[in-house]
Amino acid sequence: MADTPLDLTLDAAKLTAQLVDLPSESGNEKPLADAIEIVLRALPHLRVDRFGNNVVARTNLGRPERVILAGHIDTVPIADNVPSRLDDEGYLWGCGTCDMKSGVAVQLRIAATVPAPNRDLTFVFYDNEEVAAHLNGLKHVAAAHPDWLEGDFAVLLEPTNNQVEGGCQGTLRMFLKFKGTRAHSARAWMGSNAIHAAAPALAKLAAYEPRKPVVDGLQFHEGLNAVRVEGGVATNVIPDACTLVVNFRYAPDRSEAEAEAFVREYFADCGVDEFVVDDHTGGARPGLTHPAAQAFMAAVGGEARPKFGWTDVARFSALGVPAVNYSPGEPLLAHKVDERVKASLIPEAEERLRSWLTA
Repeated sequence: MADTPLDLTLDAAKLTAQLVDLPSESGNEKPLADAIEIVLRALPHLRVDRFGNNVVARTNLGRPERVILAGHIDTVPIADNVPSRLDDEGYLWGCGTCDMKSGVAVQLRIAATVPAPNRDLTFVFYDNEEVAAHLNGLKHVAAAHPDWLEGDFAVLLEPTNNQVEGGCQGTLRMFLKFKGTRAHSARAWMGSNAIHAAAPALAKLAAYEPRKPVVDGLQFHEGLNAVRVEGGVATNVIPDACTLVVNFRYAPDRSEAEAEAFVREYFADCGVDEFVVDDHTGGARPGLTHPAAQAFMAAVGGEARPKFGWTDVARFSALGVPAVNYSPGEPLLAHKVDERVKASLIPEAEERLRSWLTA
């Protein structure tokens, strides 16, 4: 590992373009992890460790607080949107520009240009965020090397359009299973249609009124939706099984146990034969009451907003580290074929972070 395609002397927007032009779809992050490791090991003020395709770098200056800047290095599959390009209106286009290589560029620039921050810094670059939770690199680092993630406050460089988004909602995917009895559709009365049995649950979903609690000063918006229906044997057979897949996005004032109990109770009168939890990850309360967070808000400006989607701030919260989301990317453009970022927002985010970390 003697050479790297990354140049940390470039401004953050040009560095983002370099990162985009080094493809790193989930599961294929090694070339980018190698490149990041090389440039970080060249910085004498950092200690660098690696676990798989996850790279962690730290200052050890004895500061009274430690802040973590974290970002995932993988992207969704490329959709003929690499290499990057800069258009006449100042937008940088390409897979990962928004989610979240512009944020990773900001991390790398801060790592290179702030050798003596006012708080000790930990930089985390991790793989496999865009795929199944059991593959998540931050989860693996937390399990194998929890000491690498010790800190007082964390900023996750998920796309927020340079606006602070506090906490995140939990996400629960549950299977509602209905049973019936097979029969020939010409003699349907001899059977019991499991798909029809799901009708009360669907009606209950259609009538759902979302809860909008205020948590630590931010108003969240819950959602309960059917995202898939599975059932059917053949076009002339009454189905004997149906599965209604429900996704519950819930505010961070609920625990995981409370979220599961709510879904079971909500559908208790709908004839569900079995409830099966397929995937569940809890949310995270906004970390805005911590002094480091208040200083961060003062440096970056604006008003904090709630994060409605799930992000890895929940993993930091589970480790006892309050965390927020902040980076140049526009969240509404994440994962799109026309993914892009306003190039001027990238150095803006860098300078705001530098102000916070050097004041």
